[in-house]
Amino acid sequence: MFIQTEATPNPATLKFLPGRVVMPEGTFEARTPDAADASPLARRLFAITGVTGVFFGYDFITVTKADGEWQHLKPAILGGIMEHFMTGAPLFTEGHEVEMEDGEEFFDEDDAPTVATIKELLETRIRPAVAGDGGDITFRGYKDGTVYLVMKGACSGCPSSTATLRHGIQNLLRHFLPDVREVQAV
Repeated sequence: MFIQTEATPNPATLKFLPGRVVMPEGTFEARTPDAADASPLARRLFAITGVTGVFFGYDFITVTKADGEWQHLKPAILGGIMEHFMTGAPLFTEGHEVEMEDGEEFFDEDDAPTVATIKELLETRIRPAVAGDGGDITFRGYKDGTVYLVMKGACSGCPSSTATLRHGIQNLLRHFLPDVREVQAV
């Protein structure tokens, strides 16, 4: 098994590509060892000293570190990922409910057409781009011209996330939807 690695815009996060589907649907993020309890792979990665976050996308895994150098952490992470897939262990343990959604969405029913357009733009233009960087962005709500988004994986805590929100996503949404005033991370 050959696992590729890619840098992300977030220097504390590295993207691992195992050459196979990791999560066929949705995403999973664990920012604490307790949150990783649902996944044997996430638990295995959190057991590595210095790992503070794990994110599963369709065909990638991003790992966030607190401190330490990637050159020291990377071999243990690669070994953990390889061992998990080589043993054929499930991604999630039986009986664990994996929360795929980011919580309750909120918006006024009168804004439903605007929200539908926001979601379509997120799905077709924005999410594929941020997945390439090892993260994900999902819709949480819309109120009074403000779009609320949840940033995950490499996007969460990334130094360039503010620029991505303000200059990238906000400008794109404003171009198609003049009612959008700003975009905020939840």
